[in-house]
Amino acid sequence: MYNEELVASECVKRVMSEISKLPNYVKLIVIDDGSNDSTIKILENEKSKYKDKLIIFSSKKNGGYGDALSKGINIAIRGGFEYYITMDSDLTNPPRYIRDFVKAMNKNVDCIKASRYVENGKVLNVPLFRRVISIFGNNLARLFFGLGIKDYTNGFKMVRLSLLKDVKFKEKNFSIILEEMYYLKKKKAKFVEIPNILSVRKNSKSHFRYTPIIFYDYFKYLFLALFA
Repeated sequence: MYNEELVASECVKRVMSEISKLPNYVKLIVIDDGSNDSTIKILENEKSKYKDKLIIFSSKKNGGYGDALSKGINIAIRGGFEYYITMDSDLTNPPRYIRDFVKAMNKNVDCIKASRYVENGKVLNVPLFRRVISIFGNNLARLFFGLGIKDYTNGFKMVRLSLLKDVKFKEKNFSIILEEMYYLKKKKAKFVEIPNILSVRKNSKSHFRYTPIIFYDYFKYLFLALFA
């Protein structure tokens, strides 16, 4: 989370509601990425409700999406968890899909990707230019990665942690998603996809921006994937 005071409480509430229904040993890890609004205060209030079921890590400064993700992964590894799910706190990916991840996990796969581009998956109200860039980028990723899946850039996914114990992520921005895919390919991970309906934020602004460095990093991992 980064400056998510408008959705922080609702996000925690909905995710905790979903994981409370699971028979698995599950905890919610929230990374506050240097927020300067009321996000951390809201999280501390939620902590009083959920106790040890909710783990909060607060960075002193904003390190970026990739930095927050790698911190969360390291916390999960130290906690002895077998899998982790990553999702944005803006609720554009519905928490109800968590149960579908767990079902797929029981099929003994290494990475379960929530996909907008399989049957029953789609996007809702996403601006046309973003849809076009996403479709073009994912078509390229299919060619370069060759993993038999259709959605490479969605950050909503589940991964077996043992495959990442020796990985030191470099990317601080959203390109960590493809960096992670690159390492998983090198480890010969088994992939499967579940349908996902992605929507746009309703109560807050997105922190994602298409920048030259984002495009450079994305294409960098496409080429690296050819030799993984």
